[in-house]
Amino acid sequence: MTDSTAGTGTGGAIAPPDPWDPLVRVTHWAIAAAVLANGLFVKPGGTVHVWIGWTVLALLALRLAWGFVGPEEARFTAFPPAPRAALAHLRSLFRGRPKEHRSHNPLGALMVYAFWAALAGVTLTGLVMTDARSPVTIAEEKAAVAAGDWSVLANAGDGEKNEAMKDAAKEVHEIMANLLLILAALHVAGVAIESRALKRNLVRPMLTGPQKR
Repeated sequence: MTDSTAGTGTGGAIAPPDPWDPLVRVTHWAIAAAVLANGLFVKPGGTVHVWIGWTVLALLALRLAWGFVGPEEARFTAFPPAPRAALAHLRSLFRGRPKEHRSHNPLGALMVYAFWAALAGVTLTGLVMTDARSPVTIAEEKAAVAAGDWSVLANAGDGEKNEAMKDAAKEVHEIMANLLLILAALHVAGVAIESRALKRNLVRPMLTGPQKR
């Protein structure tokens, strides 16, 4: 939660949430797990892959809605995209004197928006590739094909234009999926560097509940 001394939003006496609210923490870690699972461990195009994709879409929608109605530090107004402020924060980080911010710091904010944009790209292109069919429908079709009923594929009736659109969506989907993994690695590195510079564990507020007193 936000330090009671927070006021100007310019750093210094401002402490970040400790901890972040439960919805931010749950969506953060659930999306992180989903990205790693779909990117590294789950068979692409499989039913589980699609289930995870739909789950990510729901989590992303929830988190974006929370950006309007959630606690102060979770709202978009607390971490607007500000490239110049991000560069200033990066310079302060290199000097070993990063400032505290009541929410994401300006550099972290850009990472958050980039991550959300990539997530939206991955999930929306996934919907195009699957004709927005639900995981249940896809599982039923796969079961039918496995049982020898190929009519479900014939009924799909994709035209050349639809196939071309799916091919394009697949290319974007793969690019965005790889970009997500790169952003995740940069995010982890950034948190580690800033934690060291601030001499404070920035993972704990995102990981734990309120501290016992």
